[in-house]
Amino acid sequence: MLAMFFWSFVIGGIICVIGQLLFDVARLTPAHTLSLLVVVGAVLSGFGLYEPLIDFAGAGATIPITSFGNALVNGAMQESSEHGVVGVLTGMFEVTSSGISAAIIFGFIGALLFKPKG
Repeated sequence: MLAMFFWSFVIGGIICVIGQLLFDVARLTPAHTLSLLVVVGAVLSGFGLYEPLIDFAGAGATIPITSFGNALVNGAMQESSEHGVVGVLTGMFEVTSSGISAAIIFGFIGALLFKPKG
């Protein structure tokens, strides 16, 4: 059990360090960094490499933004096998709709409660 927590922390930390290095060293904007990490998660999922990472690291691989790319690809692949090309589009949104909705709702509530900058 302790080993699972350790590896979850290490893998999640490595993903976060990569994101931070993209900010600091590569001087990418937050939007570019997040988009790049989502694409990396999607590509790894497409090649079948992200699921073994989730099995190994647990929450260390499912919590970071790379997991969103994994969810997009998994949803698209599941629905495409059942519904063809239309399933690719609907599958992505079916799997991730609750996370997107929560981000929009909580972002709106945060903007109402606090004074946004910019």
